[in-house]
Amino acid sequence: MNVEDLTPSERRLWDAFPRGESVDMSSGDPALDDPGGTAHWGHDRMVRAEVLVALLVGAVEPQPGQVAAVRLSGARITGSLNLGHAEVHVPLALTNCLFDEAPHLYWASMNSVHLMRCRLPGLVASGTRVDGHLWLEGSRISGGLWLDGANITGILNMSGVQLANPGGDALLADRLTVEANVYCDQGFVANGEVRLPGARVGGQLIFREARLHNPAGAALYASRLDVAANVFCDGGFSAEGEVRLRGARVGGYLSFVGAHLSHPDRTALNADDLAVETDIYCSDGFTALGAVSFAGARVTGQLSLRGAHLHHENGTALSLQRLQAEEVLLRPAEPIRGVADLSYARINLLRDDAKTWPERLQLDGLQYETLEPPLTARDRLAWLRRDTDGYAPQPYERLAQTYRALGLDADGRSILLAKARDRRKTQGVSRKVVGWFQDGLVGYGYRPFRAASWLVGLLAFGTIVFSLHKPEVLDEGHKPHFNPFFYTLDLLLPIGSLGQEIEFAPKGVYQWIANFIVAAGLLLGLTVAAGATRALSRE
Repeated sequence: MNVEDLTPSERRLWDAFPRGESVDMSSGDPALDDPGGTAHWGHDRMVRAEVLVALLVGAVEPQPGQVAAVRLSGARITGSLNLGHAEVHVPLALTNCLFDEAPHLYWASMNSVHLMRCRLPGLVASGTRVDGHLWLEGSRISGGLWLDGANITGILNMSGVQLANPGGDALLADRLTVEANVYCDQGFVANGEVRLPGARVGGQLIFREARLHNPAGAALYASRLDVAANVFCDGGFSAEGEVRLRGARVGGYLSFVGAHLSHPDRTALNADDLAVETDIYCSDGFTALGAVSFAGARVTGQLSLRGAHLHHENGTALSLQRLQAEEVLLRPAEPIRGVADLSYARINLLRDDAKTWPERLQLDGLQYETLEPPLTARDRLAWLRRDTDGYAPQPYERLAQTYRALGLDADGRSILLAKARDRRKTQGVSRKVVGWFQDGLVGYGYRPFRAASWLVGLLAFGTIVFSLHKPEVLDEGHKPHFNPFFYTLDLLLPIGSLGQEIEFAPKGVYQWIANFIVAAGLLLGLTVAAGATRALSRE
């Protein structure tokens, strides 16, 4: 580049570069210096992009003992800042600058890059390597920010950045690698899709106070995202459109505290197969208009839905299907509007609240060690019977096992009895009839001592009948004493003999009565014995 062709403003920058000095072309009036304002910037504030390129790629040698750098404020950059595939060894720091064209840094190797509070019609940095920080704080970028395949060894700071590309990619950062923290906070706004699929973050990912807007699709698309530390989508975070974290991994905790997600009648939060090393907080005012899914997710600590608002009335509002978690705190601020699917989840501690149970549940295959509060069997049966899939045996068996583990055997038997009764409702007429008899006589075997009352009743019945109609003696030469009570008791006892049954034989209808007492005594006696054996074994 011919130095003689430089304008006075460009010459100031050219002369300051070898020493890394800052050049400020601002007027001093905030209204006139706003890159997004309507004020016209004169020629005295214009710098051609080719001048910046020349300085960055080595047109001027650094002054000995100084660190050369391009540091420029309040300028209008005309032309295309094209550093594609360039090797840049000096810092680039532009503040409050206005770009006529989108800079192109694709596959460049850069030192630190600071574009703070600038106005850009786009920024293409695909495949760029930044040995230091990429600082975009407070800038406004339309037309898309492309960081796909980029590698940043320091911090990526997008605090207060406003991205606008409606219907397209506001941030394209597929396979981005950042070795430190990523900041998308302090008023970060994106109108268009924010894409981070396959990205890797070596520190924390912070979307605190961010506002994402892409109602026709994904507001945040971050499948297979890998974050070494924590992820913050809280502090007023909002998203219109799907937040997609499917298959992502978080090395710390994931916070959606107080966040507001909106994707009505579709999926608001898709965290299927997510892996989180500590806790997930969708709590304290967290609101989702649309489905929230953690299907197949793995949470080493707690998944908290305390104080949440979940709305998806025409479908599954909350899916924890196949979830693996140490603890689930399912105590929303109000009953979940829609189905809560816990099928085949594996949870060590499930903490809920009967006041906020969903009207519709799916519980088949759910495994848990402890319920808090345990509640009574009657209350928990009301919980089981909210299952939209109808009768399934496993939820009853799991609940009965939990009560037995707590030493509440009576509650466990009540659950199993309810299981048999609910199963009867699904059977044919013949099986229902048999079931009614089993239930009425012995409570399907779970009320064994109910059989004892039937035995007493049969004993009284037989005593009265055979008192009025004494059976005939089998051996007429023998005159045994007849006692109707002991004779009936002898018929009822399935084993042993009291010497009455072998001496007397009724005839006609009384023979049928005796046979009925013998058969009933056998069945009821075995039921009582089995119940007594179970009770003694537990003691």
